[in-house]
Amino acid sequence: MAPPVRRQPDRDRFGAREAPAQIVAGRALVAGRLQPVEIALGSEGEILSLRRTQPPGPRHDVGESVIVPAATDLHVHLREPGRPDAGESMATGTVSAALGGVGLVAEMPNTEPPVTSVERLEEKEARVRGRAAVDVLLYALAGRGSARALALRAGGFKIYLSPSAPVDEVPSAEELPRWLEELARTDLPVAVHAEEPSHFRGVAPPKDPIDWGRARPPSAEAAAIERLARRPDRLRLHVAHVTTRAAVSRLRALGASFEVTPHHLLLSDRSGPDARFKVNPPLRPEAERAALWTAFAAGEVPALASDHAPHTLSAKSAEFARAPSGMPGVETMLPLLLERVRRGDLSLGTLLSAACDRPARWLGQPVGRLAPGHRGNFLVIDFRRRETLSADRLSSACGWTAFEGWDAIRPVEHWRDGVRIVADGEYVGRPEGRVVRPEFAPGAVSPPIRPL
Repeated sequence: MAPPVRRQPDRDRFGAREAPAQIVAGRALVAGRLQPVEIALGSEGEILSLRRTQPPGPRHDVGESVIVPAATDLHVHLREPGRPDAGESMATGTVSAALGGVGLVAEMPNTEPPVTSVERLEEKEARVRGRAAVDVLLYALAGRGSARALALRAGGFKIYLSPSAPVDEVPSAEELPRWLEELARTDLPVAVHAEEPSHFRGVAPPKDPIDWGRARPPSAEAAAIERLARRPDRLRLHVAHVTTRAAVSRLRALGASFEVTPHHLLLSDRSGPDARFKVNPPLRPEAERAALWTAFAAGEVPALASDHAPHTLSAKSAEFARAPSGMPGVETMLPLLLERVRRGDLSLGTLLSAACDRPARWLGQPVGRLAPGHRGNFLVIDFRRRETLSADRLSSACGWTAFEGWDAIRPVEHWRDGVRIVADGEYVGRPEGRVVRPEFAPGAVSPPIRPL
């Protein structure tokens, strides 16, 4: 289930550890600026070295295009197991990830049934094998049972502080410290949906995203974060989908990891009137959205994650109060933000840190950087090839996007272990994605990091 062991072969006369099996040449962000680079790949698809000029060998030249690491998405819902009309599957969702430049997804456990036992985790592992286009890290649901057995197979744990279908078991004020203590002993990442239900307000019935934001106000997020402030020091805490500038400041002060989503960065509660724009936590007013973007662009947010939570258009067409929350995003996350880089609104270094480097380190994976010893999982980006997002050109089985008509820059190529799985913007790979777990072998990957 873990990535292959990276060999340490003898150095040749050029100083490389071995003669490269393949060289990919283009431009990359090195020492803070884009410059020509040649990446030498080993026979197992590992990165041997990066240089301006490599020794002779099989060569793939992408010209002026930019080579960047494949992204790691810390938060997706692929809906398996689930209903036949769930709007996504392990196969369709991971192809969407590949097309969007995401090489590793962390899959959440609130499926139907939820992942609460070793048996259910094993069943989910079986759904990955032979069907996933990219690697998958599987979260288990934290609960009132022991986490010890699950920790031997899970890639991490998820806690919901407010109910999220089909999960209705949330910890009481007395239980949460015990849950956190037990999870801290596993040394695994622990992601938390941080909304405090006692702060929810009765808006009967909510009819649009503005009402939904009033029903689940920012104070619910703030109160939930305070519940987590007295966590065990050893706990690898990560707060999901943060929506306010105040929450960013508080979590930075606590030294906790956290993420923001593209929809909270780019959409407000007035971006659309219907349930396609209904998400948990809700979209916020424009001033709050703009403040969150400012914090992200300044590098104050450690991670970007999609919270890919697709539902069919039929489900989203229900009366607003009854419609499910969530929107698709794994295929559009990186392309939307690459377009912001092209515009000059965001630095490429800030984006790569939040979408590639820090998430991979947090999950203990040797990806996310163009560095010797890391896997050859990277993208080729041509910033001249902009496109307009359209649902009929996206891969997700749910068949829609809240970003219809937005400009984006999709990867031209996606390489996984030195093999192209996306070529000229089309998926050409095979379902060889693996189930992975955090690994911290000496020299294989940097240790977990705290946010800046």
